[in-house]
Amino acid sequence: MQIRARWLATAAAVVAVALALQGSVASAESNGGVRVMPLGDSITEGTQVPGGYRIGLWQRLTTNGFRVDLVGSQFNGPASLGDHDHEGHPGWRIDQIDANIVGWLQTFTPHTVLLHIGTNDVLQNVNLSTAPNRLSTLIDHITNTAPTAEVFVAQITPLANSTQDAAARTFNSAIPGIVQGKVSAGKHVHLVDMHSALTTADLTDGIHPTAGGYDKMAATWFNALRSVPGSIGNQATADLLTNGSIESGTSGWSVFGSGALAASTSVVHSGADSLLRTGRTASWNGPSQSLTSRLTNGKSYTTNVWMRTQSGAPTGKVTLMLTANGTTNFVTLAQGAVNSSGWTLLTGTTTVSWSGTLSSATFYVETTTGTDSFFIDDASMR
Repeated sequence: MQIRARWLATAAAVVAVALALQGSVASAESNGGVRVMPLGDSITEGTQVPGGYRIGLWQRLTTNGFRVDLVGSQFNGPASLGDHDHEGHPGWRIDQIDANIVGWLQTFTPHTVLLHIGTNDVLQNVNLSTAPNRLSTLIDHITNTAPTAEVFVAQITPLANSTQDAAARTFNSAIPGIVQGKVSAGKHVHLVDMHSALTTADLTDGIHPTAGGYDKMAATWFNALRSVPGSIGNQATADLLTNGSIESGTSGWSVFGSGALAASTSVVHSGADSLLRTGRTASWNGPSQSLTSRLTNGKSYTTNVWMRTQSGAPTGKVTLMLTANGTTNFVTLAQGAVNSSGWTLLTGTTTVSWSGTLSSATFYVETTTGTDSFFIDDASMR
């Protein structure tokens, strides 16, 4: 869904019209984690960048060991977004969300709600003086229907048009008082300053964020969620990998097979460094770590590795080689198609077990065929 603004030269207030490319409705994805509902308009849906802030938020949650289940009646986003469910409705105002919220909450029973709404009230110039009252009523309907839910209420992101951004700022200025009133009444409501997180340079069309802008939103949501215990569950057990973020260069990583390892600052998924694996002479050659003393027999582990090739489009694979009582077995932890145009998350949950005494356990990243050089970043096994 895309909101297109049609500016009237003779008017101080400007109207933006929402167009009709709806996010699709699909069967819900669920991993049994804490149920989180992204709720709002096209900025939640991810206009211009399908998936929007939910991509970066999902990545931060999984990389840091939080297990969440995004919920909602809508469904969109790329493969790098592991859960595509949401409740983002392009073009919708506060009153339209409010007219449907009770049914959505009863259907999807979220524990946490991420609310970013009000942009279309500003763009459509609909009774702006009472928009804070409508927001307050919407929050009441959420907390009354789901009284134990943690509700995060965002001040809306900037708008490039100065008149509209002034209206957005006026609307935003009322939100801290609204939130504090709910808190004083014993409600689980939290303020998130999303307006300050972005600038107009982070907008692609004067309204919707760029990919970088959406990622700033993701970081802001993530920090807010982490500040409220239980809103995204408990962080998983410690990462078995050393320097999985690659922010300490090649430390902790070894060459498995032929070739070389190097830290790269030119192509990164996040942070300052990624790990570049070159000079491979077989598909199984890759970066590796020994986990012999770190594994627990019969335990289930979730693996995440971001992977990208220098060239080529093979299938990337994360493998655990286990040797116990002289027998070697290979366990596939995660795999998926990778390419040179962007990062792909290889993720999977696997129960690791063996018979006898474990003498060797090697974690490594490979390709199923070929010897393309590749990067990895933000790897974890928990």
